[in-house]
Amino acid sequence: MAGAGIASFFRNSVRRRLARRDVNQDASQDESKSESARRPGDRSPFCYSPGQFFFEYLVVVSLKKKSGGDYEPKIIYQFPKRENLLRGQKEEEERLLQAIPLFCFPDGNHWAPLTEYTSETFSFVLTNVDGSRKIGYCRRLLPVGRGPRFPEVFCIISCLGCFGLFSKILDEVEKRRQISMAVIYPFMQGLRESPFPAPGKTVTIKSFIPDSGTELIELTRPLDSWLEHVEFQALLQHLSPENILWLFASAVLERRIIFVAEELSVLSQCIHAVAALLYPFSWAHTYIPVVPECLIDTVCCPTPFMVGVQKRCLEQVLDQPMEEVLLVDLCEGKFLRSVCDEGDILPAKLQTEMLTSLKTHNSNNNIQTSEQVNAHVSKTFVQFFVKTVGHYTSHLKWNKSGQGSFQEKAFCKAITSKSCRKFVKRFVRTQMFSLFIQEAERSRMIQEGYFQQKVTEYQEQKKKQRTNS
Repeated sequence: MAGAGIASFFRNSVRRRLARRDVNQDASQDESKSESARRPGDRSPFCYSPGQFFFEYLVVVSLKKKSGGDYEPKIIYQFPKRENLLRGQKEEEERLLQAIPLFCFPDGNHWAPLTEYTSETFSFVLTNVDGSRKIGYCRRLLPVGRGPRFPEVFCIISCLGCFGLFSKILDEVEKRRQISMAVIYPFMQGLRESPFPAPGKTVTIKSFIPDSGTELIELTRPLDSWLEHVEFQALLQHLSPENILWLFASAVLERRIIFVAEELSVLSQCIHAVAALLYPFSWAHTYIPVVPECLIDTVCCPTPFMVGVQKRCLEQVLDQPMEEVLLVDLCEGKFLRSVCDEGDILPAKLQTEMLTSLKTHNSNNNIQTSEQVNAHVSKTFVQFFVKTVGHYTSHLKWNKSGQGSFQEKAFCKAITSKSCRKFVKRFVRTQMFSLFIQEAERSRMIQEGYFQQKVTEYQEQKKKQRTNS
């Protein structure tokens, strides 16, 4: 598929996502059942269930010389090869496989053969026209050989969001690549035959390596599933606490956000981290952690987006006609463009509390591991949503057929703080809040996800305070 065709694919995705805002409450029964099975407060754009395959494809992408002398990325290996597909499935597979090379080498054809190259891990997200997402987990490395040669990218395509776990899988792939491509196949076959574990569970893969014998590889899925898609440490290393809060404020109001960095790994880690700050809500618009150079002009559109581009493309980005965009330079840790109201979006008191919490992390030597950092940062932002919109369940009215109806006016009026009420009145107009409430309206049974647990704890704490006063 040519670049224009892939660009059209993304435009269709944007249109479909905007259309979901006005989806009819009387959708088909099957759709209602599938939606109600999800838990409000545990939304994720990456849908999975225990027992699902780890991945759909493993592809290897390399640079091949064109007749004009330029290079273009091409898939040189694919596992598994799928046969007997229906027409629609075949078209979807072709579209997917034609898009992947662009995202494995988003830096275009700016390459020359190398003798040394430090392997790099990054990821990208492809959004289908139905709003579902597939993640590409990538490891770019220099293949074994003599003399100058091009790097190649091993890309695992999956609808499962678990970046730490797939990074470990890519470690195993890279280790086997140093021996032979033939050693990779049995490992990936064993992985594909193993079910994706439930949170906190481990799956063991047996794999034979020449001269080493049979290895047992344990892959553990994090217990805290709401944190398994992200590493907040990268965001904390590249932006100050103040800038993180202003970035969060822009994301909450679904504005246009562009991240700029030199390294693909920094781009993908930071944009995933910002999206994770929105928990229990989900970014519902165009979302491209690493934008291929040929698609930069397609994402500078009037609808909300969250995208990442490499710094050498900065001038090209600045030449685009853009209004009300937040341009984040992760290399310098500053904003190159902003709307200039980012510091006034969040309620002042809550913003001060969040800033204190983030600065406490920076000065707290006891917080060291990735899991501890994730838990501390996530708790800071979850508490913000608990205090501003955690009372939503009290304003859902139910009819005899079990259909809920959200009472927006009463919900906003119940907020005593004027600054919080002002923020919430803006937030309820976002698509992420609308989709969250639509899910809540479909099921009267409140599931005790992490967000709801924190809501319950906060409400009990306030009740004790009233009793003791």
